[in-house]
Amino acid sequence: MRFPALLAALATALAPALWTAAAAEPWPSRIVTMVVPFPPGGGTDTGARIVAQKLGQRWGQTVVVENKGGAAGTIGADLVAKAKPDGYTLLMGNIGTQSINPTLYPKLPYPADRAFAPIALVAELPLVMMVNPQVPAKNAPEFVALAKQQPGKLSYSTSGAGGSMHLAAEMFKSETGTFILHVPYRGGGPAVQDAIAGHVQLVFATALEASGHVKAGKLRALAVTGARRVPALPEVPTLAESGLPGFNSISWIGLLAPAGTPKEIVDRIAADLREVLAAEDVRQRLTELGAVPAPGTPAQFAQLIETDRQRYARIIRERGITVD
Repeated sequence: MRFPALLAALATALAPALWTAAAAEPWPSRIVTMVVPFPPGGGTDTGARIVAQKLGQRWGQTVVVENKGGAAGTIGADLVAKAKPDGYTLLMGNIGTQSINPTLYPKLPYPADRAFAPIALVAELPLVMMVNPQVPAKNAPEFVALAKQQPGKLSYSTSGAGGSMHLAAEMFKSETGTFILHVPYRGGGPAVQDAIAGHVQLVFATALEASGHVKAGKLRALAVTGARRVPALPEVPTLAESGLPGFNSISWIGLLAPAGTPKEIVDRIAADLREVLAAEDVRQRLTELGAVPAPGTPAQFAQLIETDRQRYARIIRERGITVD
């Protein structure tokens, strides 16, 4: 037998053994990176850090949270979409990256419908309509009246064009007939900080990133955007209660892996995530911050992504929302 042929034969003979050895390697056997596609301080980042710490304890491995903000989450999502599908690079995505961006950005650097393997939903995040304390409005109807008195004079901040913060604000403007200027930022954290600083008057932010600032008196909550009041801010009415019946616009965060990640690893992470979210201390922490823990299966999360993608595609088209 010629030498090249001998090498080929040996490779063929050894392949099953090598594959078995590789497959037998316990997962995770090294650091896991959880990419947050936004700057620190936003709701996606806060939820990711809570979950990462608990998963790291459960796995006996460090789970590093890495912030890769920019382009409404597209930069960080792209990094994960093109990462090796071995379970060591994960994405803490949200309704914006998974269900809004595919319509808003027709030329994403990755195929949105097949770039990721959904793992599980982590939490639903109702949004809170907040103003800087210097704004005289004490509730949503008073703010509407103020905005109508000063069309184009008031502004609101968001995590970027087309994100959940932006769409909630645009829905609010559409239903109240107000003209409020949009000021986009590179993430929810900076958007909230500039509302606190008074550079903008209004911000719609997730309860997860908002409740602490409201309780500290740095921002005044006027309403929440979900169908129900938020346990973390029980005194704050919904927009539906404030004169906008049927108003409902929330966000969510969820964990994903690159497409092609072995099903065993995806199922393992999903199961461990359900255990983490069922822990009383984690549920209490998320609830106190305004999030609603919502563990589930990969299939359920995939269905939610698709349902919301269709819903927001319709809203984006109907309201003519484009990237600034």
